[in-house]
Amino acid sequence: MKPVVLAGGTGSRLWPKSRAALPKQFLALTSDKTMLQDTILRLPKDNMEEPLFICNEDHRFLAAEQLRIANIDYDSIILEPIGRNTAPAIALAAFHAISSGEDPTLLILAADHLISNETAFHDAIAKAEKIAHEGHLVTFGIVPTEAHTGYGYIQAGSSLHEVGFDVANFVEKPNKETAQGYLSSGNYFWNSGMFMFKASVFLSELKRFAPEIYAVCEKAMSKTDADMTFLRVDADIFATCPDDSIDYAVMEHTKLACMLPLDAGWNDVGSWSSLWETAEHKDRQGNVIIGDALLDDVSNSYINAEERLISVIGLDDVVVVETKDAVLVANKNKVQGIKNVVNELKRSKRPEFEFHREVFRPWGSYDSIDNGQRYQVKRISVKPGEKLSVQMHHHRAEHWIVVSGTANVTVGEKTSLVTENESIYIPIGEVHALENPGKIPLELIEVQSGSYLGEDDIVRFSDRYGRVKT
Repeated sequence: MKPVVLAGGTGSRLWPKSRAALPKQFLALTSDKTMLQDTILRLPKDNMEEPLFICNEDHRFLAAEQLRIANIDYDSIILEPIGRNTAPAIALAAFHAISSGEDPTLLILAADHLISNETAFHDAIAKAEKIAHEGHLVTFGIVPTEAHTGYGYIQAGSSLHEVGFDVANFVEKPNKETAQGYLSSGNYFWNSGMFMFKASVFLSELKRFAPEIYAVCEKAMSKTDADMTFLRVDADIFATCPDDSIDYAVMEHTKLACMLPLDAGWNDVGSWSSLWETAEHKDRQGNVIIGDALLDDVSNSYINAEERLISVIGLDDVVVVETKDAVLVANKNKVQGIKNVVNELKRSKRPEFEFHREVFRPWGSYDSIDNGQRYQVKRISVKPGEKLSVQMHHHRAEHWIVVSGTANVTVGEKTSLVTENESIYIPIGEVHALENPGKIPLELIEVQSGSYLGEDDIVRFSDRYGRVKT
């Protein structure tokens, strides 16, 4: 069985910018691991091939770094140049899976779900595999615990092998009254967005019901470009692909769909309030507190402080999230309205919508900690043995101050070692390079000054990560 993890794009943002601007799957929200890491680490150990990941181009290095930290071996990370929903993403994975001549059973997982009962989850996977081997497209239906209006539902049909059901109907997110009727009937389940099927069976049904998606994805995968562990599909071809979910494109039309009930403490962590609901530990007043916070007369609230002390006084049922450069305060029951705020940030072209303060690269990461009209300050971390590209800038000079570790710095024709509490200056237009030759991370402060400080003012001459086209 081959796990396929949909690591998604920007659609899963809980709040713009900083760490919380990242899709939730890259955050440690429900354990000390990120949700992406937990998605793989909770799988049964037996009968599992190396997983395949589908990831947005912008988050490729972050995904790879999180897998490295968790010692997760994997097949590849397929990079989507543009989001086209779940049907095309799964099609890319299925074409890749059969490219070696095999026809594996694919377990399709979203990377941003919480599953608290791993034993029940493993049992459901084993049952689903037997049904999938018979040529069915299996979807996991969550046994509902409330009349939830935020999920789509699956109506169960006739019994299948006493462990699952034929799918009678997929229904959209209902209103409260309709959801209550679904719950009372005992015949409706939440649509989890998790699936299992043979790769060839899915592709056959996709070709039948969504032939354009099939054709575009087949063509895009025929022109891939391998880059380290990343696999880039042809961007121009993939951009012509219809945007559609697997439910709309295939599952609502095929006669091969079946549903397996899953009762394993599932939650899709769709909002900050859901983190309050699923938290194992609350104080006596029902508060979930993460980070440095002082509360006085506060109850039933979710408080998350990333950088600074938060003081909350006299409030009930609120969500307060403080990040490096954005603060969210919302009624816990109205936190879904954050999408309106995000839309307004997008409409007004605010930088908070587009940019993350902390940026990951194959060599490490940098954090923009201060900036002004003609200067910018970054905290840079370079992993042991890694090297930035040989480059130059037309509009800015740089001053590097080493905080810890040792830097091997080339400026023009001269190469020198710069150690802790030492600094070096790189003039405008000078070719330079930075390398960490040591065994520990290199941490330094970079002060940029000049008339233009954008990341696109980089001319690369050589790069070990394939970012210079030859």
